[in-house]
Amino acid sequence: MAPKPEPTAPQHSVRHALRVLEMVSKHTGGVTDVEIARRIDASSAQLAELLAMLRREGYVEQTSDGAYVSGEALLVLGGSGANRQEALHAKLQRTLTVLRDTVGAAVYISRYIDGEVKITQYADGPNAPRVNEWVDFRVAAHASAVGKCLLTQLDYNERREHLSRHKIVRLTSRTTTSERVLFSRLDSQPATVPVLDLQEYAVGTVCAAVPITAGRAVGCLALSLPVEHAHRLRQAAYALNREAAPVLLSLTL
Repeated sequence: MAPKPEPTAPQHSVRHALRVLEMVSKHTGGVTDVEIARRIDASSAQLAELLAMLRREGYVEQTSDGAYVSGEALLVLGGSGANRQEALHAKLQRTLTVLRDTVGAAVYISRYIDGEVKITQYADGPNAPRVNEWVDFRVAAHASAVGKCLLTQLDYNERREHLSRHKIVRLTSRTTTSERVLFSRLDSQPATVPVLDLQEYAVGTVCAAVPITAGRAVGCLALSLPVEHAHRLRQAAYALNREAAPVLLSLTL
């Protein structure tokens, strides 16, 4: 049996990425990886991986002499107004499409907005069907991976307020219907481990979600698989966690 991948926190990678981008922005003539390494607390392997991600995502470019300068994506997302929002939506959609193909599953961005669970973007396809929303996600936070992941980021009173509006009901035989048990599971959920839904929301579908909290905005990145592919869920979930940093970075900038 292959060893279980180590979970990673996308927030940790994004903190490093933001420091790198800040340095690149300040040094308009370019900054070398040696100079960057002096300023951030990361190993050479971590820095190389981080810089490769930033180049792949278009946030930095490398000049002929090896220095790093601001890339097009950083310049565009650094703006404001409608153009920035359009650019952000397009950037996230491209990232989700690549992520869909990487993990082999439909992928989703969800946010907790005005007290409601909302899927804001997703990428699916013939080989990665999205989940059938047979019950509105807004009323099923207690059962779905997306909802539970968002609830883990709320405090006790915020959770109680949410569930006072959207009562816990049984959706499948696997749905947790006890608020006490649900809160206990949410409280014991490690921040770096994906939240799972094993046919709790819908029979025939398994899901996973990881938090992507940007500032005070509560959000998550999720995936869904048909139950016949349930054997791939944990591996796909850890891959999702590893690849969540570009999504969180786009939302943070």
